[in-house]
Amino acid sequence: MKFLTGLLAAVLLIGGMGASHAVVRIADDRGGRIGTYVDKYQDLRQSGETVIIDGLCASACTIVLGAIPHDRICVTSSATLGFHAAWDFGANGRAVTNAEATQMLYAMYPSQVKRWISQRGGLTPHMLFLKGRQLQAMYKPCYLDAQASTIKPSRRPLPQGEQVESARGQLLH
Repeated sequence: MKFLTGLLAAVLLIGGMGASHAVVRIADDRGGRIGTYVDKYQDLRQSGETVIIDGLCASACTIVLGAIPHDRICVTSSATLGFHAAWDFGANGRAVTNAEATQMLYAMYPSQVKRWISQRGGLTPHMLFLKGRQLQAMYKPCYLDAQASTIKPSRRPLPQGEQVESARGQLLH
């Protein structure tokens, strides 16, 4: 009987977990095409998932700040955001700033991030990095940091260079 009660409790607990309990971790994302990220983050916004920024989120990746509600984003002590002007390939194959796309990108950011960018000269071809205390003053800390400080290191080293699969079937790096 105790087994059935325990099994029922586990089923109810797992069944009660909705999309709001799921998380997406961003780490080592160097960006890409703006349209791809707009589509990706629209889907993520609809899912209700929380976003953990735990490493580099640069270029088009930073669109997450405007696409996902502020209360569904948290940052770890390793989080770094990288901002620059949008660009296209010019006739000679070199990068040319796209003023219209840059303005669109800038418009997507929350006001506190816009202010920070403006105080540093705006979006230019040169990367601006937001991290550490400045970033943590803008976004809530992730529970991941608090948890990491209480976890004791294992006696056996973890395998190097392998990908770990999360409970949701997503690969974590």
